[in-house]
Amino acid sequence: MNTAYVHVIGAGLAGSEAALVLARRGVPVRLYEMRPDVMTPAHRTGLPAELVCSNSLKSCELPGAHGLLKRELELLDSPLLAAARAAAVPAGTALAVDRELFSRAVLDRIMGEPDITLLRQEIMRPPDDGHPCIIATGPLTSDGLAQWLSSAFSLERLFFYDAIAPIVAADSIDRSLAFFGSRWEDGAEKGGDYLNCPFTQEEYRDFVAALCSAEKTPAREFESMRFFEACLPVEEIARRGDMALAFGPLRPVGIIDPKTGKRPFAVCQLRRENTAGGSFNLVGFQTRLTIPEQKRVFRMIPGLSNAEFLRYGSIHRNTYLDSPRLLDARLSFAAMPRVRLAGQLCGNEGYTESIATGHLAALFVLAESHDAKLDAPPPETALGALLNHVTHSREERFTPANINFGLFPPLANAPRRRGKQDRQQAVCDRALSALSAWIAKNRAVIGVNDRPEAEPRILNSGSA
Repeated sequence: MNTAYVHVIGAGLAGSEAALVLARRGVPVRLYEMRPDVMTPAHRTGLPAELVCSNSLKSCELPGAHGLLKRELELLDSPLLAAARAAAVPAGTALAVDRELFSRAVLDRIMGEPDITLLRQEIMRPPDDGHPCIIATGPLTSDGLAQWLSSAFSLERLFFYDAIAPIVAADSIDRSLAFFGSRWEDGAEKGGDYLNCPFTQEEYRDFVAALCSAEKTPAREFESMRFFEACLPVEEIARRGDMALAFGPLRPVGIIDPKTGKRPFAVCQLRRENTAGGSFNLVGFQTRLTIPEQKRVFRMIPGLSNAEFLRYGSIHRNTYLDSPRLLDARLSFAAMPRVRLAGQLCGNEGYTESIATGHLAALFVLAESHDAKLDAPPPETALGALLNHVTHSREERFTPANINFGLFPPLANAPRRRGKQDRQQAVCDRALSALSAWIAKNRAVIGVNDRPEAEPRILNSGSA
């Protein structure tokens, strides 16, 4: 196989991670990004690794599946995880970032790599030159490339709908009602990073009624609405029952209103969008309400009666492929081995998960460039469990998944009376031990720690 250089199509999370992993190990990369010349319905800039939905990469805590995946990526020196930590904003135990600082840090890393050539152009199909290729165009893959994928593999595209939460200006929030604090399970003693808007029972009932009756963005005739369960629009949750929100994204558990000394009936939490704290997003409020209805209904939230919306919620279609029918264990198309798939297009869901499959795709290409064989990470690891899902899922209808403990093989000889947290800690301990052994075995191929992570030089706001 000709490995003089590698094509990486798409400079999202997976593509940027793959390009940087390869370049830092001496493999030249041609990284293609169609934005800003060709935009998507959800992106706003031409920056790499732009976060479209939430600004959170979820929890860092152990024992926890999301925290475990981050810990494993740190063991592999993930460049994007390092960029995320450099651009972090306060979010309790979660890793949330200033979107612009994060994307510019990624761009700075890409532009600082002599082995990466960034090409601003739309790619309709993998270049037919024999070089390895990683397709990492994400859930908003252009129609041209999506059509090629469908025709090349005689497979209907699969898709689900994803929705984006609104962002409001910090100075438009009524601080006489809203207060800072974190739920006790997130560690309120660590500083209270969330801004809370407390509901009384009557306010909550009125809000749910308005939400359920609000006008929504209609689907086009040929589209059927099918949402990803872990990212349901807030109005879809409300339709499931009067108390669905109070036991879901508006749950008040662990929150005490300092004005009353009591727990609110429900609470809407707001999370910082940037390091300056000038804007906040409504946690769990992804939506497909029309813009006028968002103004009307979301201003019913206590503390947001005069909210200035910096970004309205919206809805977009996320495309993914039936990867277990198409890919081998190393993310290569069985019918076209030089081409690999990574990111949300291959059926992982979530930011960190996309970084993970991008990193793995790069390592598999790297091994081939050395004429070496690299086995997949053990299924006991978070990386291996996620990879196993997108390449060997046994679901009758394949659906995207975030990392979760249900993807891991069960513990051997686990005591029946072992508590949930103890079991999860044992899964994490087993995973980190297995990954450390895998890294040690393959260090000559994957080159962990070959190049230390440098501090990013943040580009000025006019660079893109």
